[in-house]
Amino acid sequence: MISLRHVDRVFPLKGGPFYALRNINLEIKQGDFLSIMGPSGSGKSTLLHLLGLHDSAWSGEYDLVGEPVHRADKKKRFELQKKHIGFVFQSYHLLDDLTVYENLEIPLSYRNTPKSDRESIVCDALDRFHIVAKRDLYPNQLSGGQQQLVGIARALVAKPALVLADEPTGNLHSDQGREIMQLFKKLNQEDGVTIVQVTHSEENASYGTRIVRLADGVMLK
Repeated sequence: MISLRHVDRVFPLKGGPFYALRNINLEIKQGDFLSIMGPSGSGKSTLLHLLGLHDSAWSGEYDLVGEPVHRADKKKRFELQKKHIGFVFQSYHLLDDLTVYENLEIPLSYRNTPKSDRESIVCDALDRFHIVAKRDLYPNQLSGGQQQLVGIARALVAKPALVLADEPTGNLHSDQGREIMQLFKKLNQEDGVTIVQVTHSEENASYGTRIVRLADGVMLK
């Protein structure tokens, strides 16, 4: 599903270039559940945002579902992103002027899901994440944990082939966190969803099938 070859991400600084990622070579097969681990500043989130096509200022080669991202223009990259990827952000990135229901509906509109089908899909997601009572509230009316649940529901609502999660349980209490990780594992094992998560938690990493460790932007052997 994913192939990275000799990928670098360099930030130009006054004191010289800073390599956030250096010579990353990584293969992720469909159905993998990969955990990316490493200390703060190791390049974990940078790698995840690169995989999610939120960052284009990198060099090297990246193939996603057989498509050469490194050759794709901005429009093509956006099409790949909206068709295949669901993203769980550490800081939620919910749209403040939309209700919970409307935030969940957005990914379906990107994928051209008929409006007649969206209501039942969104209602199923609200029920699955126990947030039915929050459907008409705005993000600023929710707690951090509730916003995180909405963010996870939004990432999964359109049933993407690839889920990228940046510390997905960081703002949830332990029971909620375990419930989300068990849901991810079920999606991976039963539905074949490929999952890549960034985590500091060894417990969360244990739900996956592989661990990749980074240090100073380099993949450790």
